[in-house]
This record gives sequence, structure tokens and C-alpha cells, in this order.
Amino acid sequence: MFVCWLTGAAHAQTPPAGADGAVADTIEQRAAACIVCHGKQGRAGSDGYYPRLAGKPAGYLYNQLINFRNGQRKYPVMTALIENMSDDYLREIAQFFSDQHPPYPAPQASGASAAQLARGQQLVVRGGGKAPACVACHGGALTGVAPATPGLIGLPRDYLLSQLGAWKNGSRRSARPDCMAQVVRDLSAEDISAAASWLAAQPAPADARPAAALPARPPLACGSALPLKAAAQ
Repeated sequence: MFVCWLTGAAHAQTPPAGADGAVADTIEQRAAACIVCHGKQGRAGSDGYYPRLAGKPAGYLYNQLINFRNGQRKYPVMTALIENMSDDYLREIAQFFSDQHPPYPAPQASGASAAQLARGQQLVVRGGGKAPACVACHGGALTGVAPATPGLIGLPRDYLLSQLGAWKNGSRRSARPDCMAQVVRDLSAEDISAAASWLAAQPAPADARPAAALPARPPLACGSALPLKAAAQ
């Protein structure tokens, strides 16, 4: 979830001021409220609820901001913060966080059993039943794919569960065709938990930047994999 508290700006680090006391109008300063929850450079919040923004494809971040603004993703504080921001302004914020590349934290210790982790790995790498493998869309290294497919590495298990659950119950939606809604429809709660547990336990590769392209055509048509302006609404 891409979340910046409205009240966070008041508690953000005091901005640098010029000789006349005026606050510098920079993208770093305008994004200051976001880092209160999402961490310095957007590296993720400490509680596991606010995800990493840093290094994700700019198209993905922009799409999510638009989705919050338009109600396809539901979080009232986030909607209130950005409801009056223009597309160009949201695009600028998305690009700023996409350009940040702080180091990834160590992966979470998993409380899942060996059998659960093995099932999670199978689902992510090879798929299961009607559900395609996660790597088929999110890239072989699971670091995302330009222009708008996010990475799955470096996200806490609880966050992954909450977002997959939101797609499962329909409270999170994406541009049509909504491929993630289709994927989770074919996964049981146990499979979702297994995949999230395995993903959260994986270390980030040395080069964790999004891939430029997939090596093969993805198995599903996915409106959210395109910049929003080109995606079907």
C-alpha cells in the first residue's frame, strides 16, 4: 500500500531554508510527508504495513496513486492526501521514489513449515492449478518489470497477505483486465499464505532493479502492467 499520513508532514524533518527563511521547493521536500510512513527514500516502514516504494517501476507507483485517488484502492487517509493532486504531480512523485535505490533489509525469518515453504516456492516459480507462476509476470528475479509491474522481493509477509486478500475479497482492484483478481480467484487461502511466506523469506539479489522486459509473453492480459494512460479502464 502506498500511504502517506496527512498529519505526517507536520512531524517530518525540518526542511532546509534559504537565507530568506523560505523552504526550498524541491521534489525531496514535497515527498517528505511520504517518508514519515514509508521510510527514508521510501525504503519501507518499520512496522511491515507500509511497503517499500524505492526502486519500484515509476509506472506502477503512478498507477497506484491514481487508483487511490479514484477509489480502486481504498484507504481514506491516502485518498484525502492526493485527491486534489494532478496527474503530472503524481507522476513526479512516482518517478522520485522509483529513482531511489537504498539497500534492502534482510529477509524475515519465516514461521512457516518446510512443507508450506516448498508449496510457496512451487506457486511462485512454477505456478499451481490454473494460477500462473509469479515469475511469469513479475520477472525471474521477482524484482518487477518495466514499465509498471512491481517487484515482490523485500515485502513483509503481512503486507503480501493483506494485498492478496484485498484482491481476493474485491476491495483492491486494478485497471481492466484485472489479472491479479483472476490469479487470486484460483488460489486457496492456504496457497496465498504459502506464497507470501516464501516470498518474504527471500533475499534481494545484488541488482534488485526492475527488468527491462519479460523474456516471453505473460500468461495473462494485465491492464495494470501498462502505464495507466494506455491501460483499459
